[in-house]
Amino acid sequence: MHQLKSLTLLFAVLLVGACARAPIQPLQLDHLPAQVELSETPFHPQEDYQCGPAALATVLGQRGVEVSPQALTPRVFLPGREGSLQVELVAAARRQGMLAYPLQPTLESLLGEVAAGNPVLVLQNLGFDWWPQWHYAVVVGYDRADKSVLLRSGTERRQRLSLTNFDATWARGGRWAILTLPPERMPAEVEVSRWLQAASDLEQTGQTETAARAYRSASERWPNDPLAWFALGNSQYAAGRIDAAETSLRRATQGQPPLPAAWNNFAHLLAERGCGPEAGAAFACARKLAPQDSRLQAPKSTAPLAGSCSEPPACPAP
Repeated sequence: MHQLKSLTLLFAVLLVGACARAPIQPLQLDHLPAQVELSETPFHPQEDYQCGPAALATVLGQRGVEVSPQALTPRVFLPGREGSLQVELVAAARRQGMLAYPLQPTLESLLGEVAAGNPVLVLQNLGFDWWPQWHYAVVVGYDRADKSVLLRSGTERRQRLSLTNFDATWARGGRWAILTLPPERMPAEVEVSRWLQAASDLEQTGQTETAARAYRSASERWPNDPLAWFALGNSQYAAGRIDAAETSLRRATQGQPPLPAAWNNFAHLLAERGCGPEAGAAFACARKLAPQDSRLQAPKSTAPLAGSCSEPPACPAP
């Protein structure tokens, strides 16, 4: 089957442009519950230098994925570094069929997720900037009254740190924090671009069906967002579900703001179905919306399919 030419390139470019981080704001926690503890989160005491596998097994276990730190170690532990890198942890989470969703680098975002029932995997620097001691832990609770957080950390099931102390170690670790999520469960505070990027990254690891479910979740959460339908349509096309892909890409052409890439891929799909005039109209719209975009390529017409073609939506103004 001919692949839609814009699938990877245009989708990736669109996501990169949409994922800018928000500036860090003053601490505001009044909207959160006074006290939260995710007491049913599993605990895996770490062995020497094994905080990465232990922390990842903790958050995966909370999602019902039963995997031991020992089973994860060969995939995430780097003996030469006596530890794990974030990229290995994220890749291992994806291999377990989970989205790795990065949080905004703020305590509000982190504690808001804990309040919503989502343990957060974090990277801390327990040493100094000039002598780092990297450590992974899982935030499982907080108490606004005494300004503290609870962590599964090292050999401690309920390590309590002051917010000030935790935030200092987290800041020295670059304020890195992720959630591991099944494709039907979204974070408490979720951005469409971050969600789609996490799903796209999952798809690139071969977890195509799980990624497709994440794209479906996005289209249901943001029914007027063209990028969500565009991603879903592309994944359906790749899976050979042509009718579903046509429906989704048609929805993508009707969203706001207009998405030239959606019109381009819609045109190629219509051409493959033998709908030459309709494909030409859709591609003309893509060109109208992005006349300087060299990635848009005119589709090749095929033999018409009698009675199976419907007009594309009206082309929006650029």
